[in-house]
Amino acid sequence: MAGAGGGPGARVVHDRGRRLDFEKYVAELCRRDGCRKVVVSGKSGDLGADVVGYLADGRKLVIQCKKYAAHRSVPSQVIQKFVGTARLEHGADVALFVTTGHAFTRDALGLALRQDIVALHRDLLGSWVKGAHLETLIPLNGSGGGTKRRPSA
Repeated sequence: MAGAGGGPGARVVHDRGRRLDFEKYVAELCRRDGCRKVVVSGKSGDLGADVVGYLADGRKLVIQCKKYAAHRSVPSQVIQKFVGTARLEHGADVALFVTTGHAFTRDALGLALRQDIVALHRDLLGSWVKGAHLETLIPLNGSGGGTKRRPSA
């Protein structure tokens, strides 16, 4: 993803390439930010856990990665599936949904906020790639680009 020897940040948001490359890149960003024991599932049937690791403070991080075209929004059905597995199946302390799409639909973002799923759309992903630390992005959950207003939780 990052280009030959480029490391995280060499390319802001990668729209080409395979899904597994995107998952590996997200795992690389997690490691850069001090996450430990980061593992990429890399298989279908992972029940929404594309990347699993532990934040520096020991909390378990479970990430669902969706590589969408830049113009696409994440629909609520996709968030619903992740809500159903992130904590119950995988024991997430922090559940993170990362997409290359520009936004989450209003219903998807509302559900993510109510269910304490961190929603990182294309703009926030770009900030992460450019060097923003993951733990500074978590509180921004879904803000910026995409939807005009955050739905009430």
